[in-house]
Amino acid sequence: MKPKYLLPALISVFLLFSSSLQAQYQKIVKTGIEVLRSDGFSILKGKNIGLITNPTGVDSQLKSTIDILFEAKGVKLVALFGPEHGVRGDVYAGEKIESAKDPVTGLPVYSLYGATHKPTREMLEGIDVLVYDIQDIGCRSYTYISTMGKAMEAAAENNIEFIVLDRPNPLGGKKIEGPVAEEKLFSMVGAFPVPYVYGMTAGELAGFLNGENLLKGKCKLTVVPMEGWKRSMTYSDTGLKWVQTSPHVPYYETAFFYVASGILGELIPINIGIGYTLPFQLFGAEWIDAQKMADAMNALNLKGLIFRPLYYKPYYSRQANKLLGGVQFFLTEPEKVNLMSIQFLFLQEHHKLYPDIDILKLSEGRISMFDKVCGTSQIREKFFENYNYADIKNIMNKDIDDFKHKIRKYLIY
Repeated sequence: MKPKYLLPALISVFLLFSSSLQAQYQKIVKTGIEVLRSDGFSILKGKNIGLITNPTGVDSQLKSTIDILFEAKGVKLVALFGPEHGVRGDVYAGEKIESAKDPVTGLPVYSLYGATHKPTREMLEGIDVLVYDIQDIGCRSYTYISTMGKAMEAAAENNIEFIVLDRPNPLGGKKIEGPVAEEKLFSMVGAFPVPYVYGMTAGELAGFLNGENLLKGKCKLTVVPMEGWKRSMTYSDTGLKWVQTSPHVPYYETAFFYVASGILGELIPINIGIGYTLPFQLFGAEWIDAQKMADAMNALNLKGLIFRPLYYKPYYSRQANKLLGGVQFFLTEPEKVNLMSIQFLFLQEHHKLYPDIDILKLSEGRISMFDKVCGTSQIREKFFENYNYADIKNIMNKDIDDFKHKIRKYLIY
């Protein structure tokens, strides 16, 4: 190329590249904390703030909401509240957490996953507003939304404002699966009458729980909505970086796998990848012939799903250092897949190959937790009669249409 044409060509390339970057930047979703900051934290000025958060509470540059509020002029952050895994993410799944001091800010940190799941009156003394900023995965059995609901109840009881800084639902805003949890089975892995996959952001869910009087008391609720998020978005569409929500959810895609295998993971005999490098993406056991299992699953011709045979040794967990045979599953079109069904279809095909393996008998001591995660005992009672997914399909879907109707007025996006 002649020199006189080189500069205009370079300028054109630069402008094209800049335009592309600008278009990409415009697609980035602004989370609630960033919208709040853009507004100068106006709704927090002059108030004593208690913050419920964990390592997922960050802005687009991964700065912690703790530090953002602690450094903000005119904002007085006075206490931190930690859900399961703790404020700084230094506690393993299910382990109880003690209250302490935050080593970075020196603020008191109160545990909401230890002696209590709900802020006490003593914890809330001197606090004017509770702010909630945690990335969730869109599934009822994940304990963060239970923490949110318990904190909303405490806010109502103590006449304290409650603010949710909203974040994307990684499963999107359209996917709803599973039965509504029954009150007799409410727990931290299912504290509300919502489906297993509820199709809302945390802010929308808070509005629904508050508006439908599903909590003990109604709080003064404010949701700081995101900018740019749409219900059809996957997390990769947001332009946001994923911070692992817990040790076994390292990528946003893991949220889909969690729904597909997490219920089965409550039973003892089958490993679902916990303890290996593919959490929630595997089904394995010592007696399984991997090729036969993969062939059986692929023969179902499930849209959006592919299974491959796999042998592996978990590094820790129940089956640590044991050679397991099984399948890894791939979601090629997750929007077309009923995620919850995958684990039950696996059990169905497993039973055909290994009819003498009594999954329930081998899972004594875990049945109660299985029912709590399902939100009903009906699934267990009906499915394990014949190990047939078709027997529970209606139970899985019975509440979805009614729930979609109920939540319409609470949808923000």
